[in-house]
Amino acid sequence: MSRKLRSLARLVRLPAALTVLGDSLTGAAAAGRLGRPRAWALPAASVCLYWAGMALNDYADRDLDAVERPERPLPSGEVTPGGALAVATGLTAAGVGIAALAGGGRSALVASALATTVWTYDLVLKPTPLAPLGMAVNRGLDVLLGAGDRTGAAMLPAAAMAVHTYGVTTLSRGEVHGTRPEVAAGALACTLTGALVAAYPSRTAPATARGSVGELAAGAFAGSFATTVGLAQARALAEPSADHAREATGTGIRGMIPLQAALLSRYGAVGTACALAAGAPVTARAARAVSVT
Repeated sequence: MSRKLRSLARLVRLPAALTVLGDSLTGAAAAGRLGRPRAWALPAASVCLYWAGMALNDYADRDLDAVERPERPLPSGEVTPGGALAVATGLTAAGVGIAALAGGGRSALVASALATTVWTYDLVLKPTPLAPLGMAVNRGLDVLLGAGDRTGAAMLPAAAMAVHTYGVTTLSRGEVHGTRPEVAAGALACTLTGALVAAYPSRTAPATARGSVGELAAGAFAGSFATTVGLAQARALAEPSADHAREATGTGIRGMIPLQAALLSRYGAVGTACALAAGAPVTARAARAVSVT
């Protein structure tokens, strides 16, 4: 049983789920809905849909992985293709269901759109040049999931997360054969753009958050995000090898957490941001046992 659980954890990239917890909370904070108890259930919907996407990714890539990533659960025989597809289907249904129960009709609609884009990315877009854009849309929708009927208020943080995701995804395509300097430079530009958006004071934040600890915390988290992720991407820029591309991809995925914390602080949710950031070291340690890429 322990071997099966470990194989399942590898299939869904278990530790990476911690990098999506802050998406819907950020959307809720931007929309002024973080105080609603049901908003705190929406991260569970995000996790289910993220895990579904990871399982479906391995199902769709099983033939390619047999050549390039034979250690993954499907080509190694730890998980069957039918099993991976069943996991993806079940988690997708769970994610949409949780969103409907916790967030109502609008959140269910956004979750359904997110589920559609996740499946479209894995089964259609991934081998095409549109893959990074598809992944960016997924992350942006995950932020909007928390905004309920005020999605317009969460568009800026959704865009910040989407831009960073776009950069990480473009760089991830060089994990096996290496990347190109211009790709690494583009990913670095996306990271710096996300950091600037997160650090810039929000006019819609509560008055108690403006010019106070909220702005200071947003700047600190954004600086930590830009430094950590940016340095890894700079190494890939200087030497665009597969190892550096893989390192920068993993760092970029884990970097979602301080970026979310910066955005939460931007809207006055400093306590939530600090609690979220406390999970970053846990993600890093867990990633040594179960890869997030």
